[in-house]
Amino acid sequence: MIRAYKFLMRPTQGQQGALAEMLRDHCSLYNGALQERRDAYRHASKTTVRYGQQSAQLKDLRAFDPECQGRWSFSSQQATLRRLDKAFAAFFRRVKAGDKPGYPRFRSGKRFDTVDFPKDGDGCRWDSTPHDPVTRVRLQGVGHVKVHQHRPVAGKVKTISVKREGRRWYVILTADQAQPEPLPATDSVVGVDMGIANFLADSNGEFVPNPRHGAKASAKLEAAQQALSRCKRGSKRRRKAVDTVARLHRKVRRQRLDHAHKTALDLVREHDFVAHEDLKIRNMNRAPAPKPDPNQQGSFLPNGASAKAGLNRSISDAGWGVFLAILAAKAEGAGRQVMAVDPRNTSRTCPECRHVSAENRPTQEKFHCVSCDHTAHADTVGAINVLRAGLVRRDATLA
Repeated sequence: MIRAYKFLMRPTQGQQGALAEMLRDHCSLYNGALQERRDAYRHASKTTVRYGQQSAQLKDLRAFDPECQGRWSFSSQQATLRRLDKAFAAFFRRVKAGDKPGYPRFRSGKRFDTVDFPKDGDGCRWDSTPHDPVTRVRLQGVGHVKVHQHRPVAGKVKTISVKREGRRWYVILTADQAQPEPLPATDSVVGVDMGIANFLADSNGEFVPNPRHGAKASAKLEAAQQALSRCKRGSKRRRKAVDTVARLHRKVRRQRLDHAHKTALDLVREHDFVAHEDLKIRNMNRAPAPKPDPNQQGSFLPNGASAKAGLNRSISDAGWGVFLAILAAKAEGAGRQVMAVDPRNTSRTCPECRHVSAENRPTQEKFHCVSCDHTAHADTVGAINVLRAGLVRRDATLA
């Protein structure tokens, strides 16, 4: 089982400069490799340059530029080239599937924030001893950097990554550890329905309120972004304004993660089986298509884009995708089972008589069956139907 750990680094002033130079040189390597691929395809009869060819050139590149490329880890530079190769692989996969291609783009120094080390001990070394109160990570070209290790690392460290977030630096470890002992069985199953009014409703009739962290911070974010827009580019005042906006976004992201972790942990501890809707969040966040006016060329009819934009903000603020990913990871470690089911008509199907109709849900919260007069909260009905579909799918899988 692979598990990730993220710790805050406390570099000195000189080490911060070295870390920034490491990111800058890896960004330059990424952009140079991308330019080589573009030139080869455009000017050399559509020749495709692959990772193996560019990796073989690293030795000569390091010898030619020892001050910039030669002092960093060879393996980390290979990882940067692999990152570019994965970007091209994803590009060709989207082209083949007919999706929006998204050709790999050049990275500016502000948008290249991570350097990966594929193996502990190759250009980096995680130094954590039980009797030493100070934990350090050794990075080639940087030195021994202090790390605020707030929890122990279980298992063998496999990979190490260095990431910049604003003015802070983090080290991210992946450790290979044995499968933990599953939690004691509770003989309880539950279905959950994700929503906006309530973050989560379960089949037992309980609700988890939506914290709306982004909406609560919207006023401060709006003021900070307006102040940023009035700053002159390249000025010291603008750099401070950028840090302020980044700090507010970072706080909202951490609040969402904290809420998702706590909610998922409660579900995993209390239930052996959790069924949830298989939400296509990317499709739900799409803007409505424009409606051309047939009577006037170049004009468009109202299409509800303003209302849909507000709904999209609420969906993104809820963080359903992050929550479901955390729930699946925690369930795997606890020996629980999580299953996704088709969400169609889950809130329109009566749990008593199984009658399906759009009229069964007259309002957002109310469910009233037109066939048997069953009345309940619409989200609770949806969670009950999700649980039933999940149990059917689980039994079919076991059979």
